[in-house]
Amino acid sequence: MADLIAPPFAPLKTERLTLRPFAAEDAAELHRLINDWEVCRTLAAVPFPYSRDLADEWITSSHASLADGRAWHLVITGQEGEKEVVVGGVGLRLSKDARSARLGYWVGRRFWGHGVASEAAGKLARWAMANLDLDRLEATVATDNPGSVAVLRRIGFRHVGEGMESFLARGGEQKVLRFEATRDDLFGHTTPEPQEGAEKPILVVAACALVDLDGRVLLARRPEGKKMAGLWEFPGGKLNPGETPEVALIRELKEELDIDVTAACLAPLFFASHGYERFHLLMPLYVCRRWKGTPQGKEGQALAWVHKDKLAEYPMPEADRPLVPLLRDFL
Repeated sequence: MADLIAPPFAPLKTERLTLRPFAAEDAAELHRLINDWEVCRTLAAVPFPYSRDLADEWITSSHASLADGRAWHLVITGQEGEKEVVVGGVGLRLSKDARSARLGYWVGRRFWGHGVASEAAGKLARWAMANLDLDRLEATVATDNPGSVAVLRRIGFRHVGEGMESFLARGGEQKVLRFEATRDDLFGHTTPEPQEGAEKPILVVAACALVDLDGRVLLARRPEGKKMAGLWEFPGGKLNPGETPEVALIRELKEELDIDVTAACLAPLFFASHGYERFHLLMPLYVCRRWKGTPQGKEGQALAWVHKDKLAEYPMPEADRPLVPLLRDFL
């Protein structure tokens, strides 16, 4: 088994909002906002009327789901002056195979029309794809809820079909639109598209396989905000102008992992040459067995010490994958 070093769940922040676990003292305001026909009618699993007891039970169950890693149901809060106010809720629930998750959200009626749902749902969706082992996110919306359809399109979801779903508040089935989003849908491309007829720009990135005394290799997970967030990779980064790969790695490993490495401890091993849609990547891979300090994710990224025979089980960018069998045979 890999030794996973994952940052603990912490409240998610946007420009205006905080997404955090529900607290017992949120129950009264949760009940007041959600016990509204115009809110309940849009939520498949929420009855109307919505009692205060249900609010208390929901908060308790959300804590259990979060602790088990099965679901992340969070309260959306904002600031009114110096006061934190409850705005709505947003959540994710893992599928049975744990490779996809369903996104849901709601906002109190008095906060409609201010972009709150897009800001909160988009933040949780991006966090999920960057921090959970997911292939895609899914969501359904009643056909008579155009506002929610707009939210999903705005944050990167694609319409993939239709279906029927039971809505408790409405007492029966309702036609719904089905949406989904992959990592590429949410994070898109960060490299400019080359002009027609021009060659793809070449991007040189140096990577390092840190190998510990037990022969395990350190992988780092790309954090939210980076292209291909959520995939695992060998630590490293782009070369700055005038840098050699060794100098770039010494700098990157200090910045990303807070460890000190010397050029004498970096041995060039293999290289990857891979054409992405908008650029061509050239990536030399070095191996390092000696460094000072204990690797830690300075950018909030998860780390994992992985046995060589388990490396292929971690989803990686396309350029990294051919290096795995070469490294495994070398070790």
